[in-house]
Order: sequence, then structure tokens, then C-alpha cells
Amino acid sequence: MRIIKLDEVDSTNEFCKRENFKDDVLVISRRQTGGKGTKGRSFESCDGGLYVSVMRHSKDFKAENAFQILMDGCVAVCKTLEYFDIAPVIRWSNDVLVDGKKICGTLIENSCSNGYITRSIVGSGINVNNILSEKLSDIAISMRQITGKIYDLDEVLNVYISNLEKHFSLSDYKRYINWLGKSVILKTSDNQKIVLAVDIAADGRLIVDDGGKILKISSAEVSLRF
Repeated sequence: MRIIKLDEVDSTNEFCKRENFKDDVLVISRRQTGGKGTKGRSFESCDGGLYVSVMRHSKDFKAENAFQILMDGCVAVCKTLEYFDIAPVIRWSNDVLVDGKKICGTLIENSCSNGYITRSIVGSGINVNNILSEKLSDIAISMRQITGKIYDLDEVLNVYISNLEKHFSLSDYKRYINWLGKSVILKTSDNQKIVLAVDIAADGRLIVDDGGKILKISSAEVSLRF
């Protein structure tokens, strides 16, 4: 896979889309001026973090199996953190937390045709050595803050790339979820409710018990809070 390194870009995902590479590429930037998260949220992307997008093309990947792409991306981040003796937790569906604070967000953008995914872009921002702004101190954290160490970004990147080359199972993904069987908060734009988290379905939907009624919830409909 071709690797492209940039000093600064608006968003590594947007860069991939603009360039419309015909081959598979991995794009890394030291900074992002317009980093994006899910549901259109902004993502702070200052020096010291690892901002990576992987663009892959496929011909026979069914769109119904799209959750596999998310699992591979999230578990790759978790495996990378574990390599550096940091214990991650996945907050469904694609945030990675440490000590209850976000250390990585993943944005996946798929292009589909006739029921198949023809191109996927997996963008991840891992907080490594970056100093987070005060407004994020209650909700985000970096590897440096956790351990007090300053990391070699190239070493972290190489471990991450190695993990990105692997495929993971639903059980691998669920190994990083410690909140099944517990009450969680499901939030929409204008409402929230407490439910019991039961399981993760094979298609990535969250299975919950809402007052005795079993529901399967899509991450496009709600966000989850503990």
C-alpha cells in the first residue's frame, strides 16, 4: 500500500476523496485544520497526534457486511494501544476510550454501488503526544497523559499499520467492551433514555432491553453514553 505523508491538511479523509486515488493508499498528516468526526462533529487535530486515513478499493465486498470495516478499524486502534500497555474500551460504535475519556475517534466513509462497497475510507485520529485544549480535558485524553511518556510517532504508526493489515472478528471487537449487561444512556438530538445494554449484533447494531422490550439500535440513530 502506498503511504503519503503530509505536514498539514484540512482532513485526511477529505484529501483522499479529492485526490480520488485509484490504488489503495494510507495518508498521514501531522496536523488537520478541519478534522471531522461522526455526525459532522469537528475533531481537534494539533501537533503530536496521529491522523491517518486508509483508502481501500474492493469489487466483491457486500454493503451488508460494512460493520467489518468498522470492527477492523477500531480493533486495530485497540491492539495498538495495548502494545504500549494502555487498556482501551470501545464505546459503541467507533470511539475508543481510556479511563472514560476519548483517545481515538474513527470516521468511516463508504462508497457503494449495486449493494457492494466499492471504496472505503477509514480515518482515525489517535491522541498520542498532543496537548489537548482545556475545553476537552474532561472528555479526551492522550497516550502521553496516561503514562507520562513521550512516544515516537513513527513507532506508534508502524504498530498501527501492522494492525490495520489484519481482519478481526465480532468477538475481538466485543473483547474491548466492558459495559454489556449494564445500564447505558441512548441519546438522540432531542431525547435520551436509559436502557440495558445486552449485546452487539453481527451487523453492528446495539441490542438493548428497554423496559422488557428488546430493540436493535443503529448508531446512525443515536449516540451512547455511560
